[in-house]
Amino acid sequence: MAFALDPTAQDLLFREAHTAHAFTGEPVDEEQIAAVYDLVKLAPTAFNQSPLRITLVQSAEARKRLVAQMAEGNRPKTATAPMTAILSVDLRFHERLPELLPSAPHIKDAHFSEQGPREAAGTFNATLQAGYFLLGVRAAGLAAGPMTGFDADGVDKEFFGDGRQKALLVVNIGRPGPDAYRPRNPRLAAAEAVTTV
Repeated sequence: MAFALDPTAQDLLFREAHTAHAFTGEPVDEEQIAAVYDLVKLAPTAFNQSPLRITLVQSAEARKRLVAQMAEGNRPKTATAPMTAILSVDLRFHERLPELLPSAPHIKDAHFSEQGPREAAGTFNATLQAGYFLLGVRAAGLAAGPMTGFDADGVDKEFFGDGRQKALLVVNIGRPGPDAYRPRNPRLAAAEAVTTV
């Protein structure tokens, strides 16, 4: 099958995409991450919710607080990565819906006035946006090391004390260093994963 995306871009975004475990010392700055966000924010979410929030952890003090919440195996790489981002869901994303969905401002109250459904929808859509973000990091020529190995409650307490945001993923970002990647593990074949009914 022919794809609209050229093979080099397919390789960059998918075939050669690995979780990076080591990075060079080359810095990554806020402007690079802002450019990634400005690209991936255009990808769809339900009702244009856009619930993903990105917290860049740069200062030594903030990095120390984050490293303390990481699983032991994730601490060294988080301590030394050029940039680390906490990807979280804004649990009050609905407050922005009249602005983000001007064609249907009533959706804010009609669908998201109750916390349970709002949190479920926000978490799902922020997770979808997290996937877009990882593709955007790769499209920028950077490597991503996404991790779920951390104390989510601890991260929330340290960085989101008001309860508005909940951490979903911690991502180390930079240029891959020596031995950054482990061998690729197997994937399911299309015949095993795709069903026609």
